Amino acid sequence: MRTVKEVSKLTGVSVRTLHYYDAIGLLKPTKVTEAGYRMYDDTALSRLQNILLFRELQFPLKEIKVILDSPDFDQEEAIIQQIKLLELQYKHIGELISFAREIQSKGVKTMNFEVFDTNEIKQYKTEVKEKWGHSEAYQEYAQKAASQSKHSFDRFAHEMMSLFAEFGAMKQLSPADKDVQEKVADLQFYISIKIFTPAIMKF
Repeated sequence: MRTVKEVSKLTGVSVRTLHYYDAIGLLKPTKVTEAGYRMYDDTALSRLQNILLFRELQFPLKEIKVILDSPDFDQEEAIIQQIKLLELQYKHIGELISFAREIQSKGVKTMNFEVFDTNEIKQYKTEVKEKWGHSEAYQEYAQKAASQSKHSFDRFAHEMMSLFAEFGAMKQLSPADKDVQEKVADLQFYISIKIFTPAIMKF
């Protein structure tokens, strides 16, 4: 058994976040001592590992809870699905980086939005959700999420094209130039923070 502080140190998940997961029923401690200390066993840690993997794949907490609580949930199959989604995201980010480098060297000549297409990822995510998410709560959530997806994509595409346009304006500069490197840092921040690391309290 591990205390909440030990779990936090082991996983990098803050104590506050672990308390929040407990409050919403996503990750309950194995037991709570008479003194009020939360204790977690290996089964709880395995569930936390699944939570973190699904979070990396941008699944909202409500969806993760539905998936993990499904009576049909299969750990081995879930790992296969998680690997597939990670591979799709890896492929997508590689295409974005190649596109950014092309704009840096050639400038913005045409507005090519194909590189922003994430339909393959979305389709596979839908398959995962449909497999595990059969509850009424999930169906209600899915309907609300679908209504917001187009707006989110349009905003993402516009912001990325603005960044790439700024790269194009620097095509005469050396890749080692300070301004270019700062713009690369901006792109890395956008991709890693705004796209692949959703706020922990969003669900």
